Amino acid sequence: MEVVGETPPASAGEVNLLGKYELGKLLGYGAFAKVYHARNVSTGQSVAIKAVSKAKVMKGGFVAHVKREISIMSRLRHAHIVRLHEVLATKGKVYFVMEYAKGGELFTRISKGRFSEDLSRRYFQQLITAVGYCHARGVFHRDLKPENLLLDENFNLKITDFGLSAVTDQVRPDGLLHTLCGTPAYVAPELLAKKGYDGAKVDIWSCGVVLFVLIAGYLPFNDTNLMAMYRKIYKGQYRCPKWTSPELKRLLSRLLDANPDTRITIDMIINDPWFKKGFKEEKNLYLDEFDFDKGFEEDEDEKSLNAFDIISFSSGYDLSRMFNESDTMILTERFVSAEKPEKVMERIEEVARKEGLEIAKRKNWGAKLEGWNGNFIMIIEVHRLTDHLVMIEVKEKKFKMGPGQETWEDKLKPQLRSLIYQPEQAVSGN
Repeated sequence: MEVVGETPPASAGEVNLLGKYELGKLLGYGAFAKVYHARNVSTGQSVAIKAVSKAKVMKGGFVAHVKREISIMSRLRHAHIVRLHEVLATKGKVYFVMEYAKGGELFTRISKGRFSEDLSRRYFQQLITAVGYCHARGVFHRDLKPENLLLDENFNLKITDFGLSAVTDQVRPDGLLHTLCGTPAYVAPELLAKKGYDGAKVDIWSCGVVLFVLIAGYLPFNDTNLMAMYRKIYKGQYRCPKWTSPELKRLLSRLLDANPDTRITIDMIINDPWFKKGFKEEKNLYLDEFDFDKGFEEDEDEKSLNAFDIISFSSGYDLSRMFNESDTMILTERFVSAEKPEKVMERIEEVARKEGLEIAKRKNWGAKLEGWNGNFIMIIEVHRLTDHLVMIEVKEKKFKMGPGQETWEDKLKPQLRSLIYQPEQAVSGN
């Protein structure tokens, strides 16, 4: 992480987090987050925990960034991407519990001296397989740099920090992204033009800068004057060090092509002669280590949710209420049931009518309830988790003033408790 603002303490001490993790030493910190080494109390597993200050995030206007990072990281399962295990929240902080990369930042290693061409190629191959995986799933990192590339205990590369990432639903009708972001020395020329850009092409440019840094030990575009550096980037003006092989020079020229339309693509990179050297063995290793998320591209209505989805629907992991400070709050509660969706909806409608609530809208597995002259609004939806379990999601529009505030908690919820799945009952056979 970048060092911004406050000076970190020498040690975080051993702090127990919600009875699950013991926080250890501080690994790094930024504008509104600190990253600690931690230990899972139950398993002894080492993890990294990113503690995000809600107050600082809200003050800085970065709520959407945090939500997006959680959403994106929860979807990515790749051998060369840092894994997000779970997310915890307290009144003041949000905690990302992540895979611990024992080897630290790639930046730390490269700052001690440039890499050999073979080692540079190995890391570049790992980087490109991970970036290609992201792009195939509509995720663009937009801030690839050595500081955001970590190393595990075997010194394999891991991409982290998806806070500036974009997904395909942020693409405008012209097919391009328009948000300016990234780190100055790594930004693509089209970002400087302040026009729309292709997120995949921007990532490929940054991968080119990373490769140059690995082989050279310094940045391709660097100047004490920021505008002078931007002019070099915009024109694609750089010089390869004399020890660069002709094959690598050709690849760098295609990666650092100032014209995004003619810049090399992921598929072209993988077929490049310099890149392909030794890649077959690495690719096989990657496939053996990585279990593809086969359900990722299934239709939303048909798929069963994976383990992370179930965790994310549990209490304490509600992003919609995590940062809400408006005059009305959307309070969300979710619980699991072993009843069939149709039976769930029948029971909900029965209880709603009993309490004098109007069913304003109805769909197969969902309903919108209204009452108290518009001061009470609730949406209930049923999602299938497995063949035998469903998740019931209740969203209540909570008005700070006015009647109807306790309708769900005091009147509806107690009458629906029989729907809630009790694992111990299932085990005992009751």
